[in-house]
Amino acid sequence: MDSSPRAFKANARAAVKDPQLKRALAHVKVGFIGKRAKAVARLPEFDALRDAARDIKVHTLDHLDLYLERYEERMTAQGGQVHWCPSAADARAAVLDICRRVGAKTVTKGKSMISEEIDLNQHLEANGITPVETDLGEYIVQLRGERPSHIIAPAVHLTKDLIEADFRAHHRHLPPERSLEEPRELVEEARGILRERFLAADVGITGANFLVAETGSSIIVTNEGNGDLTLALPRVHIVIASLEKVVPTLEDATTILRVLARSATGQEFSTYTTVSTGPRRAGDVDGPEEYHVILLDNGRSEMLAGPFRDALRCIRCGACMNHCPVYHAIGGHAYGWVYPGPIGAVLTPGLIGIEEAGDLPNASTFCGRCEAVCPVRIPLPKMMRHWREREFERHLTPRAVRAGLGLWTFLASRPELYHRVTGLAARLLATLAGRKGRLRSLPLAGGWTGVRDLPAPQGRTFHALWAERNRSTGP
Repeated sequence: MDSSPRAFKANARAAVKDPQLKRALAHVKVGFIGKRAKAVARLPEFDALRDAARDIKVHTLDHLDLYLERYEERMTAQGGQVHWCPSAADARAAVLDICRRVGAKTVTKGKSMISEEIDLNQHLEANGITPVETDLGEYIVQLRGERPSHIIAPAVHLTKDLIEADFRAHHRHLPPERSLEEPRELVEEARGILRERFLAADVGITGANFLVAETGSSIIVTNEGNGDLTLALPRVHIVIASLEKVVPTLEDATTILRVLARSATGQEFSTYTTVSTGPRRAGDVDGPEEYHVILLDNGRSEMLAGPFRDALRCIRCGACMNHCPVYHAIGGHAYGWVYPGPIGAVLTPGLIGIEEAGDLPNASTFCGRCEAVCPVRIPLPKMMRHWREREFERHLTPRAVRAGLGLWTFLASRPELYHRVTGLAARLLATLAGRKGRLRSLPLAGGWTGVRDLPAPQGRTFHALWAERNRSTGP
């Protein structure tokens, strides 16, 4: 698929026809939705915790400058260094400078969507440094030369047989007759290969789920332990995080953690919750000699000052895409950039422009499931509507859509004409549908009828039925 949001429509058409992708995405419903529901049911105060998590994020965004300054002050006092990076290019340059200064040849990486956002792997490779993804899902998609297709499950678009084929193609030094039939065997093979990379790495790079202003700490949550090895074994640890990851206190981080794993994977807590605070101290048995934090803006300051501010509350749990019918149909790669699903439909236009990503906010049924499950209550449908309005205002909407809306506006502003036209259309469609009550094709509606039948009106409009009801129940 084309890795550009401009190709969304073509990507989506290809995705809905892909039988392998459909089989793989079936696991999203089974593996995430049910587990989240059970985890929520076990915690009566879950909704109260969501309110608390939302309030913490709102408060932090209201005072973001103060908490970022406090974080830098505390982290520097622990022996670390902050690198303020306005753009993706600045962040790439800062990482490369650190790697070059210490003579790094191999870099191990924990899972980080920010590193995907700045295209860090490609930049390091172009400069002679080998990046190695250590999260199993990220490692698999790196072998395939793909982006992650999900925020927390990067390889959810793949089936076991595809992963086995990739391992056999890339791990040619291992016996070809070995068995890779069971998931456990795939995991063990990846573990054995990655352990060698952990020991050889000069620099370890992780993301951050939270940056704690109170202590200058970075917190990551993982289920594999790869993050711990990435930050503890190499001589240099680099944390890459965006500005909105800061929270005031450890207690605030703990509150949000209680809704994070439950919303993401249905766990009470992830297997590993790791706090790192600066480089190794005298007496520590392990840890890095240097500790750096790359703080990325990349458009977030502009979002902070506008109507899309609430999107910066996101804690990257993936619940919105787990429950999104559009994501279930097309997966993550169709979105063409780093962040898929409903949160991607809001974040991507904010970070790279509505001109590049105008189709994404339109990829929604507005069913509201994303907002209903969001652990920090982000009003995603509302913000997608805002993006649609901006797209229309800037004349980026396709001409046919603008013409259709113009015609509807003309009719809607003339009530009598509107009732006559809609009444005639309803009766005509009901006649065409006949007893089946559904239309398999219809001029100007091919986008709908190409993949599903169109339920026909029953012959009378809502306005007509409402007027009749008022007459029959009137005084």
